[in-house]
Amino acid sequence: MPELPEVEALAEFLRGRAVGRVVAALEVASITVLKTFDPPPTALAGLEVTSVDRHGKWLDLGADGLHLVWHLSRGGWVRWYESVPERTARPGKGPIALRVRLDDGSGFDLTEAGTRKRLAVHVVRAPAEIPQVASLGPDPLDPSFDRDALVGLLAGSRQQVKGLLRDQHVLSGVGNAYSDEVLHAARLSPFAVAGRLDEEQVDRLHVALHAVLEAAVAAARGRPAAELKDAKRQGMRVHGRTGEACPVCGDVVREVSFADRSLQYCATCQTGGKELADRRMSRLLR
Repeated sequence: MPELPEVEALAEFLRGRAVGRVVAALEVASITVLKTFDPPPTALAGLEVTSVDRHGKWLDLGADGLHLVWHLSRGGWVRWYESVPERTARPGKGPIALRVRLDDGSGFDLTEAGTRKRLAVHVVRAPAEIPQVASLGPDPLDPSFDRDALVGLLAGSRQQVKGLLRDQHVLSGVGNAYSDEVLHAARLSPFAVAGRLDEEQVDRLHVALHAVLEAAVAAARGRPAAELKDAKRQGMRVHGRTGEACPVCGDVVREVSFADRSLQYCATCQTGGKELADRRMSRLLR
């Protein structure tokens, strides 16, 4: 799933290519991705693109007072064309969910791989009309998000720190992959209780959160949309690297599996050498 660094890079990529252009047409190839009906998608045709912004993991293309806002979810992506195929995007079995044509012949598709369709597209007059956007927590890369702001999120929380970092109502933009990376850099167990972190642990988490995300944004910046997925994988130190050597200490990277996801960690760096067999083992490591 694209997270803050990739979505930020996609926003910059689209901003540099779409702002100032006029939407020539918007073609819906999968009606199920549309989560709103008023205004209709056709209302964007003829409007000038004035902005491309990011709200957590959401992308927002603004056009003369309307907004095309989408969440790529697990299997979604943006496919950019310098010259959009002439054939109209139509409903079918392919990955294309929606196509945006611009007045210079360029444009992009929103695609979704796999059978579980979760790509969400909204056409609204303001992003805050979307409940999931309105309820987002603070952005960790916002200049106002300092150590005190992090302390405020952690205070009294009974969530495991891994879950807190992934909770979009608490903190926006961080998902499964970068929470693994942040916790590895901070040398914290993913099962540590957020509200019980001591001052030193909070310091490490604050530094790691900024360092990991800022480095990932820098690595993604300027890359074509087609290269961002590979760049993300290459930059991971523990996430998705089960069985490989930890780049810090050389211990093997371990995994905890859940019903629909998994987390990766280094026992030596993060849990005092103790292996997390499953969620029930977390009590031993808090």
